[in-house]
Amino acid sequence: MLISVFPKGFLREMIVDRTMTVFDWITTARQLPPVDGLELHADFFWQTDDGYLDRVGDTLAAAGFVMPMVCVSPDFVNPDPEIRKRELDREIDMIRIAGRIGTDNATVRVLSGMARPEVPLEQGLDWASEAILSLIPIAKEHGVTLALENHYKASTWEYPEFAQRREVYLELLSRIDERAAFGVQFDPSNAITAGLDSAKFLEEVIDRVVSMQASDRFLSDGATLDELRLADGTIGYSPALQHGVIGRGLNDYPRIFRTLVNAGYDGWISIEDGVNGMSEMADSIDFLTDARDRYFGGSRANRIATLERARTAAAPVAR
Repeated sequence: MLISVFPKGFLREMIVDRTMTVFDWITTARQLPPVDGLELHADFFWQTDDGYLDRVGDTLAAAGFVMPMVCVSPDFVNPDPEIRKRELDREIDMIRIAGRIGTDNATVRVLSGMARPEVPLEQGLDWASEAILSLIPIAKEHGVTLALENHYKASTWEYPEFAQRREVYLELLSRIDERAAFGVQFDPSNAITAGLDSAKFLEEVIDRVVSMQASDRFLSDGATLDELRLADGTIGYSPALQHGVIGRGLNDYPRIFRTLVNAGYDGWISIEDGVNGMSEMADSIDFLTDARDRYFGGSRANRIATLERARTAAAPVAR
C-alpha cells in the first residue's frame, strides 16, 4: 500500500483564486512527512499542452513524488447533450494526462453528475453508465483505470451527487460490468454524508475497489447523525459535520483497514486533508503511515521497490 496526499485545504487558492500553482503545491508537499505520491485535481492543470504537462511530471519526479490519481468531477447526467459531450471530452483529456505523467495504471475519478430534480432516475442511470462505458476503451488505451467514487458534491455544483444514495450508486456500478480499467474509489467520509456506516459500505464494494480516499469527520458538540439526516436519509455537508485528523473521527478505520487487507488490497490511499491547516495533514500522514505498518505489514524495502516500479512507470515520455 502506498500513500498520497491531496491538498483539500488549498482548493480555493489553486482553483478559484489561482494564487497557488501546482508547482507551489509540489514544493509545499515536500515539507510534510514523507509520502509516496501527490493526487492532483483536473483544475490544477492550467494548461494541457504536452510541454506544460511534462514540466509538471518532471517537477514531481525531482521532488521525489509520483502522480497516482487525478480528481475529476464530470457531470454526465446534465440534460443538455452538448454539455454532456463537453464533460466527456474533458474526462478524456484527464485520461490522456494521467497516461502521460501518472504512474502505471493511475486512476482517474469518474462521477455520475448532479442530481437535478428534473432528471428521472432511469434516465440519469442510462446517461451516466453510457458515458463511463464509452470511456473504458480510452482508459485501456492510455493504461489508466477509471474509479467511480461514492461522492457527495463538488464545490462548484448546485446539487449533490446523482449517485450519492447507496442504492443508486450500487445500481450504477452494476450497469458497468467491467473489471479491467474500471472500479470503485472508496471514500469513507462520503459514505458518512450519504447516511451510511462507512466500514459496512466498504464491505459491499470491496471486490471492486481500485483506489481509496482517506479523511475523517467529527460531530460538533451536541449533534447526532440521526438529527442531521435529511428526508432521503443522507446527511450532506452540515456545519455540524466537520473535518479533522484521520483516525480520530467517526470512521472505523481499524475495521476499514482489516477489510482492505483481507481482500488483498495493495493500491493507493490518498489523504484528503489540510482543511484546518498543514499540521493536521501531517498528523493524518503519521496516522496512515503507522496504520500501514500495523495492518498491511511488509518490509520497508518491499514498499520502496513498489514505489520504484511506480516511478519507473511514471518516467517522462520521450519528447
